Amino acid sequence: MKQITTKAPAQKSPLHPRAAAATVTDIMRPALITAGQYDHVAAAAYLMKHAGTTAHMVVDAQTGQPAGIITQADIARAIANGKDLNDVRVHAVTITRPAVTTTTSIRDAAAIMTARHLRHLPVAGAVGLLGVIDITDVCRALSTTVKADQGPAVDPAPAARPR
Repeated sequence: MKQITTKAPAQKSPLHPRAAAATVTDIMRPALITAGQYDHVAAAAYLMKHAGTTAHMVVDAQTGQPAGIITQADIARAIANGKDLNDVRVHAVTITRPAVTTTTSIRDAAAIMTARHLRHLPVAGAVGLLGVIDITDVCRALSTTVKADQGPAVDPAPAARPR
C-alpha cells in the first residue's frame, strides 16, 4: 500500500497558523473495528451495523498495516452487482486508500481527502494502524481554527436589526 508522508514542515498560512501546525494526531480516533482481507463481507456488514459506523479499516494480518477501507457504499455496490455477501471476501470489495502518518498536517490530510474524494483516512505508523480520521473531524478542526483566528462574531448588518 502506498503511504503518503509529509517530511517537510507544515506550511504556515497567514490567516490560520494553528490549522497549519495541527497534525492528524490531534483529531484521529482509534479504529474501533477492523476487518481482515479474507473475512466475509457479510461479517463486515454485520459489525459495521452493530458498531454504528459507515466504514472500517481493512488490515493486513501479517503486517498490521492498513490495506484499505470497506464502506457501506462498497457493500451496497456488491449487493447491487448480485453478489452473495456470505461468499465474497473483503479484499474483493475493499477500496485501497493512502495512509497518512502522525506527522501529517490536518491541512495536508484535507487536501488528500478533497483530491481523492475520500471520507476516511487511516493513520499508520511503524507498528501498523494507529487510528482513523474522517472528513467530519477534519472540517471541525479547520472550522474551529478559522473561528478562533477571526475573533468574536460580528453582525454584518447591525442597522437592519429590529429595536
